[in-house]
Amino acid sequence: MQRWALLVAAVAGFLAVALGAFAAHGLRNVLSAEYLTVFQTGVHYQMVHALALLAVGMLLQKSPARSLRIAAWSFTLGIVLFSGSLYALTLSGVRGLGMITPFGGVAFLVGWASLAWFAWRSR
Repeated sequence: MQRWALLVAAVAGFLAVALGAFAAHGLRNVLSAEYLTVFQTGVHYQMVHALALLAVGMLLQKSPARSLRIAAWSFTLGIVLFSGSLYALTLSGVRGLGMITPFGGVAFLVGWASLAWFAWRSR
């Protein structure tokens, strides 16, 4: 599981940098200022949670705790649903895709709560 978490973290971080550069250079003149900000929000949350997933992956090397596995899956799901829906919304213009975004936010919250639970239990 730790290898998977580290790999997903690395890919998510790589893609966050690539998508951020794409937004700054390729979408600046294509998207409205509002949509560009929404896209950049997706990039920001993706990078933050790629780093969180990296930390979870490193913790998994020391402990196979269920709470860490839940955190890893939740951060991954959050990146896909939260950031992915924001990318899809801005590039397609289909506002209905924004209804998916809160599910990604909930997944992020579950990930952070699971990480907190692990920290509390491992005293």
